Amino acid sequence: MDILKASVIICTYNQPQWLQKVLWGYGVQTEKNFEIIIADDGSDEATKQVIDDFRKESAVPIVHVWQEDKGFRKTQILNKAILKTSAEYLIFTDGDCIPRNDFVETHLRLKKDSCFLSGGYFKLPEAISKSITKDDIEKQHCFELKWLLDRQLKKTFKTNKLTAKGRKAWFLNTFTPTKATFDGMNVSGWKKDILTVNGFDERMEYGGEDRELGERLMNLGVKFKQVRYSVICLHLYHERPYKNTKAMEVNKAIRRKTRRERSIYSLYGIKK
Repeated sequence: MDILKASVIICTYNQPQWLQKVLWGYGVQTEKNFEIIIADDGSDEATKQVIDDFRKESAVPIVHVWQEDKGFRKTQILNKAILKTSAEYLIFTDGDCIPRNDFVETHLRLKKDSCFLSGGYFKLPEAISKSITKDDIEKQHCFELKWLLDRQLKKTFKTNKLTAKGRKAWFLNTFTPTKATFDGMNVSGWKKDILTVNGFDERMEYGGEDRELGERLMNLGVKFKQVRYSVICLHLYHERPYKNTKAMEVNKAIRRKTRRERSIYSLYGIKK
C-alpha cells in the first residue's frame, strides 16, 4: 500500500447524526490516499455505530480513539489522536463540518514546509443542516449556492467561500482581513511541528484552546497561510452548552503567558 498522504483528525462528542454526514463527505473525496482518526471525547454507542457503518461501506481507513466522558476534554483526546496518526501531514477538523469533495486534495496541494494552512468554513442554519442527505453530499449539491438559496439561505459576502475559484480565491485569500490562525475546524500542517511544541495544552477547555497551539507554533517560526476561500467545509448548526466563562478566563490567561513569554513548548501537552 502507498504511504498515506494525510491523516484527518475529526473531533466529536455525541453528534452522531452530524458525524454521519461528515463521514459521507470523506467517502467522496477526490484524494483517496488518507486515513481518518476520530477523536471522540466520550460519546455513547450511537457514535460508534456510525463509525462502524462507515467502515463497512468505505475504503478509507478509520481509527476510533475514545476516552471516558468526564466533561469537556477536547485537548486531551486530540493529543491521543495525534499519537495514533500514520501520516506526516495532519488535517484537523470537527465532527460537524462536512468537507467539500476537494478538501483533502486542496490541503495537500497547498501544503509547504514550516507552514500551516488556515482553511474556511461556511455556517449553515439549523433547518438546512438537518435537510442535507447522503445524496446531496455525494452529488455535492449542498455546496452549490443556488441549492442553498432555494432553501432560504440568505446571500451575503461570506457565500463567496462557496463560489470562489482560481484568481478570485487567490485574491480573497490574500486580501481578507481575517488573520490566519490555528482554527480546529479546518487547519492542516506537519506532525513533526505539532510534536515539537508538544501538542495541545491539556489544561485548556473550550475557548481558544486551538489558537494557543497555533501561537506556540508561530513562536517556533511556523508560518500560517490563509486559504479560507480555497479549502471549504460546511459547518452544521449546533448549540454550545459547554461554554464556560471561568474556563475561558483560564484559557485567556494561558494564551497571554504564551504570547508574553513567546513559549514554544507546553509542559501540559502530549509528553507530561
